[in-house]
Amino acid sequence: MTTNMQTKINQLLSSLPGGVVVQSSWLAEQGYSFDLQKAYRRSQWLQSIGTGAMIRNGDAVGYQGAIYALQRQSHLPVHPGGRTALSLLGKAHYLSLSEKKVTVFGESNARLPTWFLNHDWGVAVEYHQSSFLPPDIGMAEVEVKSYSILVSGAARALMECLYLAPEKMALMECYELMEGLNNLKPGQVQQLLEQCGSIKVKRLFLFLAEKANHHWTKFLNLEKVDLGSGKRSIVKNGAYIDRYQITVPKELAEHERSV
Repeated sequence: MTTNMQTKINQLLSSLPGGVVVQSSWLAEQGYSFDLQKAYRRSQWLQSIGTGAMIRNGDAVGYQGAIYALQRQSHLPVHPGGRTALSLLGKAHYLSLSEKKVTVFGESNARLPTWFLNHDWGVAVEYHQSSFLPPDIGMAEVEVKSYSILVSGAARALMECLYLAPEKMALMECYELMEGLNNLKPGQVQQLLEQCGSIKVKRLFLFLAEKANHHWTKFLNLEKVDLGSGKRSIVKNGAYIDRYQITVPKELAEHERSV
């Protein structure tokens, strides 16, 4: 390997945080030709994990390191969301730390690359494409090792949980998560409610927040929130909540708030 090649790889490795994926297309944009990338793989500086994606040789890379690459290098509108985001934010301590499934949300047109889908990240990645919320509101930055990624903020994450309920997430669990969100910022919640495209999510969110008796609900202006019209049967044979015209599990309707 020539001195120039050695210098360039040293510059690359010193500029990249440990534990992240580096994409071939991004490297090419930074001046690292595909031939040069091949040379680095032959010299075992970089290791391929699939077409178009590499890691430092011997580096341990989790799904967060892949999300970092998608967000920072591809500018793909994808992020950890729902229950996974709440866990990363420290809002779901009681949940099992050994859970082997993570939830990732992306815009309707955001397709995950093949290398991401085919690689074994040590966890099952459940990917949901949806535009029920705009991609740039209600987000938060979290530190992961030596880098940071964007995840759903607490309010947005809870709305994503409700988007998946009741088919892929139990409403009782959503309520238990809502109970812990006693310090949400009303302005951010207001913005999310006004721009949320799902009537079901908005009605359930407000019902759960009021059931949890959160103080911040008193500062919301529901006149600016489109809650639609007509009844919504979330579950069969449930309890009808007249205020929000929704049918929820009887267990949830009768559940007393935790002290």
